[in-house]
Amino acid sequence: SIVENAIDGIFQSTPEGRYLSVNPALARIYGYASPEELMLAMKNISEQLYVDPKRRNEFIAAIEVDGAVSGFESLIYRKDKTQIWISENARAVRDSTGRLLYYEGTVSDITERKLAQQALELQKVQTERLLLNILPQSIATRLKAGETPIADQFEQVSVLFADLVGFTNFSAQQTPAELVEILNAIFSEFDRLAEKHRLEKIKTIGDAYMVVGGLPVPRLDYDEAIAQMALDMLASIDRLNVKTNQVFQVRIGINIGTVIAGVIGKSKFIYDLWGDTVNVASRMESSGMPGKIQVSATTYECLKDRFAFEERGIIEVKGKGEMLTYWLKGRR
Repeated sequence: SIVENAIDGIFQSTPEGRYLSVNPALARIYGYASPEELMLAMKNISEQLYVDPKRRNEFIAAIEVDGAVSGFESLIYRKDKTQIWISENARAVRDSTGRLLYYEGTVSDITERKLAQQALELQKVQTERLLLNILPQSIATRLKAGETPIADQFEQVSVLFADLVGFTNFSAQQTPAELVEILNAIFSEFDRLAEKHRLEKIKTIGDAYMVVGGLPVPRLDYDEAIAQMALDMLASIDRLNVKTNQVFQVRIGINIGTVIAGVIGKSKFIYDLWGDTVNVASRMESSGMPGKIQVSATTYECLKDRFAFEERGIIEVKGKGEMLTYWLKGRR
């Protein structure tokens, strides 16, 4: 018969949760040798079949609303207690007075489809996580929406560059694995500090590190956060030296001002910054001294009431001429 030879499972069950009839396909889906074995073993569908015991009541409630269910998906136990996904299409059968007699319907094994969906969802989550490791969340959202290129102007941004002094000579004495291990330790600590101070890491270039405050979401304490990050970076290098018996030093430069930030190009996206503010911050680092934090006069004016500074004086800055700079010493 059609019922006996059907690929999908076919059933009739009582409102109380026992099977009145099942076909061979349903027995096979549930892991039983025959319909008779299934009906004999399954005395309470709610407790024995569904992984979630409340699922049977949800099945009944859905039928009560519309008289039927379509594509009702559930995780169930097979005879050997392994779990599979099924999809049920069912309806309520009533007598002429409207009294419920039984439920009847079909069952499909959708485990492969559900596993494929779960794998796709996991891949989506992993891709999203990877994207957020590369781009700020708000920028990633705009890119996914198709916006390109992305370019925004920010009026109040703090920019920090840091460089490991003498690391080129140090690297010549290390194996590649040792070099990567120590760089990873240093930059991972810097990453932790950036997250702690809610700053945006922009990039690393060799042994240089760039981080900014005040974008992509503007904030009032953008200047204070970057200054504290710089001080914490020096402290973290000191701790690392004690731990590794090394003499690493970091040179840090900070500037504050207006920048353009965004994403350009069509491949290997990176969120980057442009403008004179960025160039000056880079020069503050490159013209600085090991173990010190050099800042521009603009930065000094923003922070002088909250942090202690020492005037360095007028220095010659490549591409900028003479500039008055300061050393950031600590909090007041």
